[in-house]
Amino acid sequence: MTYQSPLRDFQFVLHELLQVPSMMEACGQPEFDVATIDQVLTAAGQFASEVIAPLNAAGDQHGCSMPAPGVVQTPPGFKEAYDEFSRNGWHGLACSPEFGGQGFPSVVDTAVTEMFGGANMAWSAYPGMSHATYVNVAANGSAEQKALYLPKIASGEWAGTMCLTEPHAGTDLGLLRTRAIPQPDGTYRITGTKIFISGGEQDLTENVMHLVLARMPDSPQGVKGISLFIVPKFIPDATGAVGPRNAVTCGSIEHKLGIHGNSTCTMNFDGATGWLLGEADRGLAGMFVQMNYMRVLVG
Repeated sequence: MTYQSPLRDFQFVLHELLQVPSMMEACGQPEFDVATIDQVLTAAGQFASEVIAPLNAAGDQHGCSMPAPGVVQTPPGFKEAYDEFSRNGWHGLACSPEFGGQGFPSVVDTAVTEMFGGANMAWSAYPGMSHATYVNVAANGSAEQKALYLPKIASGEWAGTMCLTEPHAGTDLGLLRTRAIPQPDGTYRITGTKIFISGGEQDLTENVMHLVLARMPDSPQGVKGISLFIVPKFIPDATGAVGPRNAVTCGSIEHKLGIHGNSTCTMNFDGATGWLLGEADRGLAGMFVQMNYMRVLVG
């Protein structure tokens, strides 16, 4: 498969239609001028066409596999492309400089992610979902959660997911059965099964940060009693160093009609340690921050 980014179209939309450089200057950020944005667009188009587009066919043919229980292997070349993506700083393009990002406006990030998705949607969904996780924690997390997790997402060292759907309920989240039991230390024990989890398990990153919808014992039934939790694959210490394996595993991967190169997983939470993200019983509202970003990402 070949891919050539519509560079002139993006330049027209960003510079002439939306006048992004002028708006950024008016907001006190003149560094995001025409030349700088064009440099990013050109580099993104080159990466899309030269690195990830050639992996599209292989990703479709080989797909993801499970060489051992709970272990997921991405298609040949995916890991190498991901590592190059990380070295080049693409994960942090629209992330705050406070957390190691470059601080570009989200509209530029949207153009760049469209290129990556056009070149290889299966591959680009891995960093795309991770950035959606970044956006969610940036909007809803505590200062401590932001300091711990956001630099790892912005660097590409850790990935992120969103865990909503369950086997018995489909998209009717009011019927979810995943439970969050409060613990004396302020954490929660998360128990349940989630399905259709994009990037739930993979071999690209050292850790995966699952954002999980669950219900506390005394919460109301229906969507008004859902809370949102951070459940990492490996529990980090205060410095961000990965520690013991959490009680979350991949039970299987889906065999889908398309995007075979993206691992769509069944995730089992067996008393996994989780941390509340945002307000109790406001989890669905918090998760919509991430869902809306992903809706834009997939077009």
